[in-house]
Amino acid sequence: MSETQNTMQLQRKLGARHLNMIAIGGSIGTGLFLASGATIANAGPGGALLAYALIGVMIYFLMTSLGELATHNPTSGAFFTYGTKYVEGGFGFALGWNYWYNWAITVAFELVAVQFIMKFWFPDIPGVYWSAIFLAIIFGINALTVKGFGESEFFFSLVKVVAIIAFIIIGIWMIVKIMLTPGAEAFANWSIGDAPFVGGFQALIGVAMIAGFSFQGTEMVGVAAGESKDPKKTIPVAIKQIFWRILLFYIVCIFIIGTLIAYNDPRLLQAAATDNIALSPFTLLYEKAGFAFAASIMNAVILTAILSAGNSGMYSSTRMLFDMARKGSAPKLFGRLDPRGVPMNALYATTAIAALCFLTTFFGEQEVFNWLLNMSGMCGFIVWLGIAISHYRFRKGYLAQGYKLEDLAYRAKFFPFAPWFAFILCAIVVLGQNYQDVLAGQWMGVLSTYISIPLFLAIWFGYKWKKKSKLVSYQEMDVQPMKLDQE
Repeated sequence: MSETQNTMQLQRKLGARHLNMIAIGGSIGTGLFLASGATIANAGPGGALLAYALIGVMIYFLMTSLGELATHNPTSGAFFTYGTKYVEGGFGFALGWNYWYNWAITVAFELVAVQFIMKFWFPDIPGVYWSAIFLAIIFGINALTVKGFGESEFFFSLVKVVAIIAFIIIGIWMIVKIMLTPGAEAFANWSIGDAPFVGGFQALIGVAMIAGFSFQGTEMVGVAAGESKDPKKTIPVAIKQIFWRILLFYIVCIFIIGTLIAYNDPRLLQAAATDNIALSPFTLLYEKAGFAFAASIMNAVILTAILSAGNSGMYSSTRMLFDMARKGSAPKLFGRLDPRGVPMNALYATTAIAALCFLTTFFGEQEVFNWLLNMSGMCGFIVWLGIAISHYRFRKGYLAQGYKLEDLAYRAKFFPFAPWFAFILCAIVVLGQNYQDVLAGQWMGVLSTYISIPLFLAIWFGYKWKKKSKLVSYQEMDVQPMKLDQE
């Protein structure tokens, strides 16, 4: 059942403001509110800032590449479609299933995180009940029309944005206050011990992985393009605004935390090693500012962040499964829409994977939390590698067939340097993870870190073996712009 054979279509109801908040909702979550403290503790304020800046530049290049692809071919299949059209059938097939699996597992991961957060207020209630409640909320929101989903995500993300802006204002005020105090050194934490860089290159690579995990979700705008209004106009605007907002939030927040809290403060390491929300670097800074109620406020904000990230993840994975089914790469029943234009069967399947959060009943919260994190850890980087490869080959094929760059609705800058830079840096971060376990022969640690890579390769080469798919030549590549009624 192809898209053109089915009269029911996804509804293009998402505006630029919805696209902005969907990407922000997917990428600003526990990575910023909790893991940012561990990055400073492990690599120092300078190392953490450098890692986030490098990953930020890489994301900028990837987002411009995605912008060119998504305006030319705005489809909910996004990476699956681009990998299939511009690289090779098996590559696109594996990329699509990798993306669906990544965000379905991530929703489960976020729902386990809910159990930790709710313990702050209700320590005696079993956490699995909270996972069930939040899973029902996320399912209900995604069962709405796409416009209803967009409005809810706009609200959830707005709460996070307001909280971060408030944090930045308070942090800058505290730094200025120290600078105006006679004899006080505002940037003393940048020179104590081994600061600003701690742990050398190994620590930098490890922090880069955390930074990359924190930025994951920005690519959701590519999936949302399939239901956006006038994508040739809204996608370029969203691409520019999303990157600068998220980069500003992360870079400024890391700078403030590194300036006001010493990297060797034991509470920063505890924040990453325990489930105590009171040890979030955001909470620690609020306490320094004299706000005794900081823990409760941050708990509510982080809960909203988790709900938002899970909500966006459910949306993206559902649309990916729907598009793959429409194109014959998933069971046909997942390609059906209800009368409101919602792919309910794909939503049911994604919700079933998200229900892995209930495994905490049998194995314990921390164990399941770490298991789900390891299962999805590398998947986002695989998607980013796929974006870089797909864009490079698309541009080459587009020019090889005699088309002019001036005819593109949005043209990525710095080609071919940008996709090559993103590809190489992404590959270094991926391959550099846990190399110490490889040298030490700690194979369980290696397996938990790299499991997503052999899984991706198995799907890719399994498809290639069965379908005899080959690399798409530049001359045979389908580089025609997509007509909006195709979706």
